[in-house]
Amino acid sequence: MPDAAPFSDPAGTGTGPRLYAPPEGFTRLRLSAEWDGRDYAGWQAQHNAPSVQETLHTALLALGGEGAARPVAAGRTDAGVHAEAMPLHWDVPQDWRLPPGRLARALNAQLPASISVQEACPAAPGFHARFACTGRRYVYRLWIGAQRSALWHGRALHVPGPLDAGAMNRAAAALLGRHDFAAFATREDRQTVRELRALAVLPGPAGVWEVRVEGESFLRHMVRGLVGTLLLVGQGKLPGEAVSAILDGRVRAAAGANASPHGLYFAGASYPAALLELPGHALDPDA
Repeated sequence: MPDAAPFSDPAGTGTGPRLYAPPEGFTRLRLSAEWDGRDYAGWQAQHNAPSVQETLHTALLALGGEGAARPVAAGRTDAGVHAEAMPLHWDVPQDWRLPPGRLARALNAQLPASISVQEACPAAPGFHARFACTGRRYVYRLWIGAQRSALWHGRALHVPGPLDAGAMNRAAAALLGRHDFAAFATREDRQTVRELRALAVLPGPAGVWEVRVEGESFLRHMVRGLVGTLLLVGQGKLPGEAVSAILDGRVRAAAGANASPHGLYFAGASYPAALLELPGHALDPDA
């Protein structure tokens, strides 16, 4: 079911955020969900494989949500990729009787253990999980140790040898800002210029490192391509100063291979503050 046409700055000032309305006869809800991506072929519904989107939609149908659109997420995760705090919106018929304050618990009773809805409330007027999003954050986790970890299996990439975090962060600094990132992403027909706002490698306790990435939007496999390239730098297989030349060259084969999806997590998203305001009854379970 398509969204209704967007409406912009209804006050006519020309300064407000772009706003989106649900289709006529529907109410928009805002949710936050987390999932273990190992059981799914990604976010988007598919005909021949389990997806997070379809699993959530099936749970809603079990609660009497016939006629509801499929949920919309701030980003689309690939097969095996996890999410810690994925914003969603859901357009449900206006006559649907389940109060928003009870929706998270009701959905979780229907969902498998690998997906959990953490929050559900009415969306502010104009909210759209994908198109109103102004920033997306990812974390890539690395398990650094001589032996693989049973506890981090499927949740972090095992790197058996040491990494030079300083060299990785110096190389990462050269990638910050607005650039053409064609060298780090799956080839696409759309334009490949993006703004990278943050890229940092953080060594952590007990052998778990994080690569933190932030931008308004990303190309397909771009985050994994960046991590794969920084790993080569950290292992001494690629000079850090070569990263700028790879960026400028725009040739995918010159950069590192995509890091495995199972270490990647969608970590959060940003929106204009006005679009996160809750109606007064949002958290009232008897609303």
